[in-house]
Amino acid sequence: MLKIDFNTYLKSKNFEKYNTQVSHIKNILDNGGEMLDWYDLSKCISPKEIDKIKKVSQYIKNNCDIFIVIGIGGSFLGAKAVIDALSPYFTKNKPEIIFAGTSLSECYLKELIEYIDNKRIIINVISKSGTTLEPSIAFDIIYQKMQKKYSKEELKKRIIITTDPEKGILRKLAQENDYETFDVPVQIGGRYSVLTVVGLLPIAVAGYNIDDLLFGAKNVSIDLAFQYAIIRDILYKENKLVELFTFYEPKLEYFVEWLKQLFGETQGKNKKGILPSSSNNTRDLHSLGQFYQDGNPIIFETIIGIEANGKLKNNLYNYAVEDINMIALKQVAYAHLKVGVESNLIIIDKINEYNIGMLIYFFELAAAIGGYLLGVNPFDQPGVTAYKKLIENELNK
Repeated sequence: MLKIDFNTYLKSKNFEKYNTQVSHIKNILDNGGEMLDWYDLSKCISPKEIDKIKKVSQYIKNNCDIFIVIGIGGSFLGAKAVIDALSPYFTKNKPEIIFAGTSLSECYLKELIEYIDNKRIIINVISKSGTTLEPSIAFDIIYQKMQKKYSKEELKKRIIITTDPEKGILRKLAQENDYETFDVPVQIGGRYSVLTVVGLLPIAVAGYNIDDLLFGAKNVSIDLAFQYAIIRDILYKENKLVELFTFYEPKLEYFVEWLKQLFGETQGKNKKGILPSSSNNTRDLHSLGQFYQDGNPIIFETIIGIEANGKLKNNLYNYAVEDINMIALKQVAYAHLKVGVESNLIIIDKINEYNIGMLIYFFELAAAIGGYLLGVNPFDQPGVTAYKKLIENELNK
């Protein structure tokens, strides 16, 4: 269940002037086009692919101690966001799921190689191009380790490659060695790929219900996504240049990391866009709360909360801890509103696959709509290539 409050912590907004743009954008989405296959969930993932994911994920769970997912950006953020949100704090998934290729930390890779030394390993390397720097290096190092540990026949059971359907280094490697493969959808960008094989295989390995995740996505109101996108656009024109994705449940930390990529890459181009940031409350109120309340007034918030139904009592107050958390959420939002920091409030009744699926698709819709409102292409990321070219030139000297 998804509840959205665009009134309590916002000043009145005029939506009528957006009517023409709304009709135009709906027409674009409904008619389909380049990089829009995520919008139609039947193109996002097919029943055949879902069956394959379930079969392969069960094999992985039965045959390894550690499942390593190698990827960066959209190739790992969505899956980690969902898994972290749904997982208990102090119980590890079985198999243990580790993400690699998310940085260039030699220390991390050395310790990872040592950690997996005497354990059964299956890996899933995810890269459409197969040449992205961080996962390429991580895969090379882990693959060397596995080649020493396993025979060629055994490697066929322990290497899974998710890449371009037809071309690229990884596709060639898979064909030459008969490795299990999944296809990265050609018409879906990485940040919109959570509900494709890219995100769903690791989520299924973690033991979570991908059918419920997709069912939640199918029940999102596009009109609410338009409202949120329009509010963001209005606030942007009022010089609100930073959006704090504020969460009061730490399990949502990586969900918000995914949101930062989603909105940053979708809308941050042509010298336009809102800077997506995050606040883990109430923790960050004790370090950044002063700025939120009294600092430069360029901030607005989108708050993600969990409906209070607390049972953990304490001797200090006549409220359960979860109820106190919701009281804090509301009173902080009121305090911020008094000084002009406005907030959108998004509430789910609990963290489960259905609700997380709703949140994913809601934000995907809003990010794309917001890109169209800004007059930018929501699905390219030309700025990302600038630093990559400089690094590549330096490495190839």
